[in-house]
Amino acid sequence: MSQRRVLFGASLGQWNGADAGNVPGVLDIATAADRGGLDMFTIADHLYFGDKLDAYSAVGFLLGRTTAVSGAVIVTNLPTRPAPALARTISSLSALSGGRVILGIGAGAIWDMIPQLGIPRLTPGAAVRALEEAITLIRALCGGGEPVTFDGSFYQVTGLQPAPVPAPPIWTGSVGPKSLAVTGRAADGWVPSMGSDWLNPRFLESRPLIDEAAAGVGRDPAEIANIFNFGGRITAEPLAQTRDDDGRWIGGSAKQWIGEMTSAVLEHGAGGFIYRGTDDTPAPAAVSRFAQEVVPAVREAVGKA
Repeated sequence: MSQRRVLFGASLGQWNGADAGNVPGVLDIATAADRGGLDMFTIADHLYFGDKLDAYSAVGFLLGRTTAVSGAVIVTNLPTRPAPALARTISSLSALSGGRVILGIGAGAIWDMIPQLGIPRLTPGAAVRALEEAITLIRALCGGGEPVTFDGSFYQVTGLQPAPVPAPPIWTGSVGPKSLAVTGRAADGWVPSMGSDWLNPRFLESRPLIDEAAAGVGRDPAEIANIFNFGGRITAEPLAQTRDDDGRWIGGSAKQWIGEMTSAVLEHGAGGFIYRGTDDTPAPAAVSRFAQEVVPAVREAVGKA
C-alpha cells in the first residue's frame, strides 16, 4: 500500500471543548502548533457547555492568528449546525485561510443535552441518515458548478449556488455500524472514538466495517485515513511500561513515542495523530516538545520506509 502523508496535530482542549476561561492558553497551543510545523489544531464542538469556546468561532479566530497550520473541529456536532449553513461556514473558512481547514463531522454527541438548545431529538438511525445526507450536500455546495437542488429527508435546498472553493477533507467520528458504513461510503478520514488506537479492540472491530462499506461502493478503503487522538506524557527517561493494564498508551520518552508512532504508521496504517498532553506540563510547552522532538523523527522514519 502506498504511503500517504502522515498528519500531526494538537488538541486545544479536552473532549468537551476548549475552556473559555483560558483563552491565552488556547491561543498559545495554536501558536505552538503553527510554529512547530504541525499540520492542524483541533477543537471539540459542544454548544450546550457555556464554559467552553464555540468551536467555529475559535477556529476562525485562530486561523487568522496563524500562517500554516489547519484548523479542524473534531468533530462537528451536526444536529446543532445544519448542513447548508455548515457548508457556508466551512467554505468561507477555507477561502479566508487559503484552504487551511478540515471538516470533522459527527451524527451528534450527548443527545440528552442537545434538546436544551431547542433542537428536536433524533433516533440514532435518523441521526446517521442525516449525517450521510449532510456530507453529500456539503460536498455539492463546494467547488462551484450549477445551482444545487437537494430534496432529502432531513435537508432541502432549492437552486442554491455552490461556493467556488473545493470541499475540504471530511472526517467522521463514527461509532456504530451504520455510521461506520457512512464513513466508508462518503468520508475521507475517521477519528476513532473514546481515544481508541490501532491496538484497541474497538478500532480492530470497527475498521473492517468501514472497509467493507467503501469497497461496496467501489472505493479503495485505503483512501480513508485513520486519525488517532493520542494523548500521553513525554518523559525525560524511558518508561518501563508505556501502556496501562487496559492497553491504553500512557506515554514515555521521546524515543518511545517515535518508535510507537512509526510502528503505527508502517505496520497498522495510521494516517495521523492528534496530541494532547496528560501531565502537569503546560500544554503549549508539551505541544512544542511533541513538535520538535517527536514529529520530525517520525516523519523521517516513515519517509525512509
